[in-house]
Amino acid sequence: MKVLTFKMDAMKNLKKILLGYCSVFALTILTVGCNNNDDDNNNPVNGTSRVKIAMTDAPGDYDAVNIEVVDVKVKASNDPNEDNWISLGAIEPGVYNLLDLTGGVTVALADHPIPSGYLGQIRLILGDNNTVVKDGVTYPLHTPSAQQSGLKVQVNQTLLPNVTYNFLIDFDVDQSVVVQAGNSGMYNLHPVLRVTSEAVSGSIRGTVPLLVPATASVIVDGVTVSAHSDAEGVFYIHGLPAGTYAVTLTPDIVLGIPAITVENVIVTNAQTTDMGSISFG
Repeated sequence: MKVLTFKMDAMKNLKKILLGYCSVFALTILTVGCNNNDDDNNNPVNGTSRVKIAMTDAPGDYDAVNIEVVDVKVKASNDPNEDNWISLGAIEPGVYNLLDLTGGVTVALADHPIPSGYLGQIRLILGDNNTVVKDGVTYPLHTPSAQQSGLKVQVNQTLLPNVTYNFLIDFDVDQSVVVQAGNSGMYNLHPVLRVTSEAVSGSIRGTVPLLVPATASVIVDGVTVSAHSDAEGVFYIHGLPAGTYAVTLTPDIVLGIPAITVENVIVTNAQTTDMGSISFG
């Protein structure tokens, strides 16, 4: 009887051990399965986001500033290595006069789906056909390294799946084009660019008299953002963070009309604030 009792106890213990292993194995399978589902549902890298990139320009004291855009690329990190760039392809590769892109005018450069997740940079790849026109004379515009490495703009934004992001690249021609020292007569492009996302910015629109062309400007984080009125007297300042602004309207200097400032203009994300018709007294 003692031997039988020992065998029965051993069988009971073995059964408990086997049940324990089975329980742990089943729990492990269940946990792995749940984790995989969570990753599929919550990891934005598993989806795609649509990226639209457009370009506009601040005013500049030139007759024309022409740049040749041949490609648009984006990068999913701020790694300095030349890896992980995605070519979106320019919608219409060609030469663009930046001074045509004032007064609220923009040009679409790219429209393409990319993997969702972190977006570090946007890069414009330029060709060789770049010129600047000053007082009626056309000069070559040199773009050091732009043909190879491109004009880089920091974005640093996480893109969520199934969302469209509209990025606007704003040149500042006055600060971007420089003349080399001496009498070389050579112009270099050292770009001053900023980028805004429509999802986290708004715009200001207004109309001035046709006979009083003017520049509208606001201050954003200590930087002046401006736009010319067009042939119909309309100005359009893009890419402004939500907030309250003082809009300064400066007529063409040859008119001798003093500038005016309109206070308390409220900007809301993803909307355009219309100031309506504005007179100069």
